[in-house]
Amino acid sequence: MHLLQANLPNFIFLQGHNHSTDAAGMSIDQWFSLLELPFLLICIYYAFKTASALKGGAFGKGMTLMAWGFLVMAVGHLNMQLMHHFDFDIFSRLFGNLGGKIAWFVALVITWALSGLGFYSIYNVSKAKA
Repeated sequence: MHLLQANLPNFIFLQGHNHSTDAAGMSIDQWFSLLELPFLLICIYYAFKTASALKGGAFGKGMTLMAWGFLVMAVGHLNMQLMHHFDFDIFSRLFGNLGGKIAWFVALVITWALSGLGFYSIYNVSKAKA
């Protein structure tokens, strides 16, 4: 039993899973996972739209880097959903078992690096203008 659940038998804390299903046979976890990708794609759309509206410069550059990071993240989340629902791993199919794990790690690093560089670029300009 999870340490945080020890004294709360009917309460799932933090990353608990609701395994009850609806009439279609889907749990709330499955519905939330299906909703994840459309919302992520909307965020990516507006990230690129915001970067375009900033018309370059340091703010635009930072937002563009973050948008690309979000796009790489979306590919990773798509892969996670395909693995979860269909037991299909894009990375392993394209690069083999070991190559897929390496590609997954590289995608994570690229996501973090692009997002971090984007925030850093915006931070530097914000700090200089303050």
